[in-house]
Amino acid sequence: MNIKEATKKDIPEIVSVLKASLGEKHLILSEDIWRFKHLDNPFGESITLLAVENNKIVGVRAFMKWQWAQSKKIYSALRAVDTATHPEHQGKGIFKKLTLAAVEVATNAGDNFIFNTPNDLSRPGYLKMGWQPVGKISVGVKPSFSFLKFKKIPDYYSIQKNVTTFEINCLCDKWNEILSMSNSYFTPKSAEFLSWRYENNPLQEYKVICEDSYYIAGYIKKRGNLKELRIAEFIFDEKMVTSKDLRRIISKFQKNLSTHLISFSPELLKLRGKKGNFGPLLVLNELNLSSHEKTDLIDISNWKNSIGDLELF
Repeated sequence: MNIKEATKKDIPEIVSVLKASLGEKHLILSEDIWRFKHLDNPFGESITLLAVENNKIVGVRAFMKWQWAQSKKIYSALRAVDTATHPEHQGKGIFKKLTLAAVEVATNAGDNFIFNTPNDLSRPGYLKMGWQPVGKISVGVKPSFSFLKFKKIPDYYSIQKNVTTFEINCLCDKWNEILSMSNSYFTPKSAEFLSWRYENNPLQEYKVICEDSYYIAGYIKKRGNLKELRIAEFIFDEKMVTSKDLRRIISKFQKNLSTHLISFSPELLKLRGKKGNFGPLLVLNELNLSSHEKTDLIDISNWKNSIGDLELF
């Protein structure tokens, strides 16, 4: 068995291995989706390594490119995402070999760190390979405005953009500037990123409303009989949007969705409600960081992320 970097020609076989390993009962797998995640990403193409035996792909490991910023510095980061081992080759340690090889590639390329939110089953393996816990992600939850008059109506998603790309970039620049003064870590936003992440995402349909003073993206998350409005992204001009305006915008956004609850990032969106570290555990693997940067990054209180920055997709 040998390990090699993937090329575009490998995509059909990569998808075939993913389907064989993971199935499609709860996951949508296609070549278009692979290209969306790993080739079309505005932060750059993913690091993707393959385990090959007898000229056949038996394992896949992909690290998606990402960026975080702190003050004026941009950090080149990676998200540990797609991984699969063909059922006929499981138990050979392929996942570990591919992951450690990808870490070496990323380190040599000068990337700063890898982050992800592994589940309880996979987390011990990551910790053994050098990942460190950062903390559980902060989430805010509150009853929605329509909680007492809830009606069963179909979910309705739409993209409503009443501004130009230039105006969206101006809004993002103001937002990035505000966050840069907080001395916390945040993902810098742009019109290109928002279009890729929310408006043209084949894995999850989002409702988006964008005006000159704000950009909001979200979707419905069903939890049994409850419907949660998850606000994945909310960017706004603090000089133009008051606390009263925030409530009005969310009320407008919620129209035609009819939900019981609203979830949001309390670090970025100051709404009333219950707030705490209710999200999954974030972990990080240091690649090229100073000791001071590492200390800052493994403290979850130093992260100012939207829900969309860290949720799986």
